[in-house]
Amino acid sequence: MKTLLDLENWNRKEHFAHFSKMEEPFFGATVQIDCTKAYQMAKSLNSSFFIYYLHKTLVAVNTIENFKYRISDDKIYINDRIDASATIGREDGTFGFSLIEYNPDFEVFKQNALTEIERIQNTTGLFTRSFDDDNVIHFSAIPWLNFTSLSHARSYTYPDSCPKISFGKMITSETGKRTIAMSVHVHHGLMDGLHVGQFVDLFQDLMNN
Repeated sequence: MKTLLDLENWNRKEHFAHFSKMEEPFFGATVQIDCTKAYQMAKSLNSSFFIYYLHKTLVAVNTIENFKYRISDDKIYINDRIDASATIGREDGTFGFSLIEYNPDFEVFKQNALTEIERIQNTTGLFTRSFDDDNVIHFSAIPWLNFTSLSHARSYTYPDSCPKISFGKMITSETGKRTIAMSVHVHHGLMDGLHVGQFVDLFQDLMNN
């Protein structure tokens, strides 16, 4: 479900009009996340770390309202729920686009994720299903790179307002502290650095608890 945002009375109306006219309206930032406690928690829950931090990402996304905004026909809609379209790798080195439904209950979410991951890994090709709605984030893990910045392939002719969130290689220091790079790219017509900062702070809190 989604509801129409009252654009005329939105305090970012001018911002939306300005940035939506740009050929590249997305901006992004890369930050380092402390994942020491989160990694231990994932293992104690018998979960892959990927599924664990994907769930925490979706908890934060579904909490910060601007991350639930999507653009359609020059209007902004607020989605009730945001799911994940995550890239899932296969043994042959290819990957497919998944659709993993968000659930605040981690155990329910984990089963959703495991079912979809298994389905992707037993199919071929990039698109193994249809994507009828845009109430998703585009999510990817790049565990081979400890990156400090990241860019995305984009078609400027294709209407897109979905946030793109990516994670890099987990690094363990000599003291045992674990960190991971997180890249966040968002549509500037829908949010600003303030909202990205709120998202990052909340995500770090979730990873600490």
